[in-house]
Amino acid sequence: MDKSVPTPNGGTPPVDTHLSADLRTPLRPDAFALSEEEKIAGITEHFCEIMQLLGLDLTDDSLAGTPRRVAKMYVQEWFRGLSPEYRPEVRLFDNRYQYGQMLVERDITLFSCCEHHFVPIIGKAHVAYLPGEHVVGLSKLNRVVQYYARRPQVQERLTRQIAEELKQALHTDNVAVLIEADHLCVMSRGVNDTSSSTLTAEYGGAFGEDATLRAEFLRLIGK
Repeated sequence: MDKSVPTPNGGTPPVDTHLSADLRTPLRPDAFALSEEEKIAGITEHFCEIMQLLGLDLTDDSLAGTPRRVAKMYVQEWFRGLSPEYRPEVRLFDNRYQYGQMLVERDITLFSCCEHHFVPIIGKAHVAYLPGEHVVGLSKLNRVVQYYARRPQVQERLTRQIAEELKQALHTDNVAVLIEADHLCVMSRGVNDTSSSTLTAEYGGAFGEDATLRAEFLRLIGK
């Protein structure tokens, strides 16, 4: 696990301050006043109340541990991207090979959560950039996607957050991001449509200006 932004003792760590205001995930100023364990304890208590209101018997062996399991899942897994403690450190390497063509990382597993109904968003992310003097370790592209995905999200903001993070980390605007995802808020409720999917894209620099380059990116990811 990469931890490039440690949480200061007694202080509030920076939250997406490198992103423009319209791209920041909405968080209260006291978002980090509680420790991870305190958040788990509080969510456990509140989820007990939800289950009781639903009429579930929390003395049943199968249900007794559910509130804490859900709380740990929220804090340590589903929504860990809310904490800058998990922001990946994107280390650059000299481009000694003088590789100048498009570099594509496709079919990155994406698991997020709809901030409107708190149900999963499941899909794939495809990212590309044009190397200059530096390149980046491939796994870091996956980690950037996962960091921003592991929050309550809307797909449009998620796409732009990933693109902006990569632009700043790679020191280039020549970045492309495309996300295709299924939203369980569409599939499992409301219209109950299990056949549709959502695609969003962000093209920066040469990818936005050069239709041929953009078409090559889409071809390489099978679109």
